[in-house]
Amino acid sequence: MELRQLNTFKVVAEAKGFTRAAELLGYAQSSVTAQIRALEEELGMPLFDRLGKKVVLTDAGRRLLPYAQEMLKLQAAVKELLQAGEVPAGTITVGAVESLAAYRLPSVLQEYKRLYPQVKIILKPGVCWEMRNQVRNGELDLAFTLDAETDAPDLISELLVRERMALIGPPDHHLVGKKRIELIDLAAETLLYTEPGCSYRAQFEQYLLGHGIVQANHLEFWNIEAIKNCVMCGIGIALLPMITVSSELAAQKIALLAWDEAAVQVATQIVYHKAKWLSPALWEFLRIVRKHAETWRS
Repeated sequence: MELRQLNTFKVVAEAKGFTRAAELLGYAQSSVTAQIRALEEELGMPLFDRLGKKVVLTDAGRRLLPYAQEMLKLQAAVKELLQAGEVPAGTITVGAVESLAAYRLPSVLQEYKRLYPQVKIILKPGVCWEMRNQVRNGELDLAFTLDAETDAPDLISELLVRERMALIGPPDHHLVGKKRIELIDLAAETLLYTEPGCSYRAQFEQYLLGHGIVQANHLEFWNIEAIKNCVMCGIGIALLPMITVSSELAAQKIALLAWDEAAVQVATQIVYHKAKWLSPALWEFLRIVRKHAETWRS
């Protein structure tokens, strides 16, 4: 089994066709076909179903793909290590939920890029469950998640900081100043939610439903800034991480509502695969993240 064959297999799988894969690789199509046939003969099973012009991975192909991706990434990492010595270089692909990308990571990225300008960082947005799967299949080197503290047998999930959640409304909202908001107080309110799949939204909805509170009115947004602006305009109330609303609270553009903060508990974690080789670039990135996390906890 040759790495060249595995790379061709990966490109065919991603391109979903031999012709397109040949174009991307700069090979003749006959060469691509020959490499795949040789790999299938060595493994003793077909990797693709040829359905007319359409190419679909077989079950064996689907199982092989993540291993091929990881072997090729290891090959690139070894070349990077030997060429650059111990100086961090290459590319890091990082996933992060919106709130962390906007309010936790800028200082980390600023320091890292100042120290290691030769490292390229690709930052990709996502939701927590999706990013964990992307870490598993090698699409992400690591991910920053914001949800309930979780662990998985194939992943390292490192707790960075437990985040406080804030229930917010406009300063003149009728619930502002109330010593304790009861769940029944929320039944008639318009809630401004983050996108489906958001972990703290799911916890909050489960909390309300578990106590028999069904929201008649709610709006969904894919952007935290939009939610905050709508709260300031008096459209509704929202549950957001405290880090995302601290400046607006200080400026008295919004106000905190006194609710049961223990109802929704989330933490910022950094997640990477247990089998992941930590290149010098990744090792230094983790070091800087841990250093900044100390200030987040203070």
